[in-house]
Amino acid sequence: MKLLPSPEIWFVCGSQHLYGPGPLAQVADNARKVADALAASKALPLKTVFKALLTTPDEIANVMLEANNDPKCGGLVLWMHTFSPSKMWIRGLDVLKKPFLHLHTQFNRDLPWGTIDMDFMNLNQAAHGDREAGFIHTRMRLRRKVVVGHWSDPEVHERIGSWMRAVRAWTDWQGAKFVRFGDNMRQVAVTDGDKVSAEMKFGFAVNTHGVGDLVALVNDVSDKDVTSLCAEYEKLYKVVPALKKGGKRHDELRYSARLELGMAKFLEDGGFKGFTDTFEDLHGLRQLPGMATQRLMGMGYGFGGEGDWKTSALVRAMKTMNAGLPGGTSFMEDYTYHMSPKGHQVLGAHMLEICPSIAAGKAAVEIHPLGIGGKEDPVRLVFDAPAGDALNASLVDLGNRFRLVINEVTAVKTPKLPKLPVARAVWECKPDFKTACAAWIYAGGAHHTGYSYSVTTEMLEDFAGIAGIETVVINGDTTLSALKQDLRNNEVYYHLAGGFRA
Repeated sequence: MKLLPSPEIWFVCGSQHLYGPGPLAQVADNARKVADALAASKALPLKTVFKALLTTPDEIANVMLEANNDPKCGGLVLWMHTFSPSKMWIRGLDVLKKPFLHLHTQFNRDLPWGTIDMDFMNLNQAAHGDREAGFIHTRMRLRRKVVVGHWSDPEVHERIGSWMRAVRAWTDWQGAKFVRFGDNMRQVAVTDGDKVSAEMKFGFAVNTHGVGDLVALVNDVSDKDVTSLCAEYEKLYKVVPALKKGGKRHDELRYSARLELGMAKFLEDGGFKGFTDTFEDLHGLRQLPGMATQRLMGMGYGFGGEGDWKTSALVRAMKTMNAGLPGGTSFMEDYTYHMSPKGHQVLGAHMLEICPSIAAGKAAVEIHPLGIGGKEDPVRLVFDAPAGDALNASLVDLGNRFRLVINEVTAVKTPKLPKLPVARAVWECKPDFKTACAAWIYAGGAHHTGYSYSVTTEMLEDFAGIAGIETVVINGDTTLSALKQDLRNNEVYYHLAGGFRA
């Protein structure tokens, strides 16, 4: 995956000098063992490093400032092995800018009932040491994730792993750049938004380059490189005869390859992590980038159609989260419905740009008319997405805040679609079609989404928690009455919490 960050997570343990040097040495040794076990876990995507045993306000503040200034540090795991008076932590936590997870655990899994004495009790006080920490976190209104359970528990590793994936995506957004080739599709509201607010809130920048800047690079691509990439296509995909070397439409495949190479160079030279385009602004290009966009998305770049920079950034974040997991993530659009009384389904697709990471089998390379945009017929990858659990997520700008809307879905086998030559997925919504669609519309979710088989709701909730934005989850437990009340409550909460800087 392009430009995938691999920050480390600092493991920090809290105690105090009340217990003396002997117990503190034992606490430090135990904390190292916990950190080492997390570092060795295959369920955790980022390296865990034991950083420090902290026992004074100055130590705590210094480590928090060090974390802020160290680009290798993505976040912290905090654990109070003993009782660590939480007033010591106020100054340090107040300056901490990195995300943190509070692990509520203890070193011993089982209590040695027959030999417990007060020395053991004093040494193993996480049961109330972590409650002291939890109070000050709550008192200071700090955003964090709390994970409870023994540090050897696979479920604990899984939940920490979800948070780490969110941390990696958040780290990836800091200083990230997204490019828009042309502007937003005219008159469309949901794909537009406040890019200044987004940079203040999320840390990434979105800027526009004229399509002519891209055209210059596309035109400079060498014929040799185009020939080499076309040969790669024939090895990887089922290329229709007309597009193969010697076929009557091979020139269109070569132009698609030229588009991919030119776009890749533009993104690499500029250090961009995602992009948008729009069929309304293709001056100097022969085709709307179809397969080129699909393959670039497959490399890890974010994408949003029609200038949708928020979805481009979200797709990039979701791809960063799912790196190394089975299943894929793609830009998606809720395109049309199957509303049979026997079962309601959504057909998801786009004009061209669905990522091959979600292909159920070997994709076909085909060429067909587009019908809009007034350009040449674009080359595209055609495939079905697999059945399985999945989700759709949408990041929307509500003016005074951003909202992340998530709908858990079940993808089903795609019916035969002989006259629809695009990549596509079919799914059933949770809790049911009518409730999910109404809830999505009440929440203001967009028609463009990030669609994934590997990103989970927990990862996205962790990510939204780090970002400090509202989350609306539509799943098997959703009822419209509760959701509408939550949306009303959120209007008040985020108005008060955001203040004038939102």
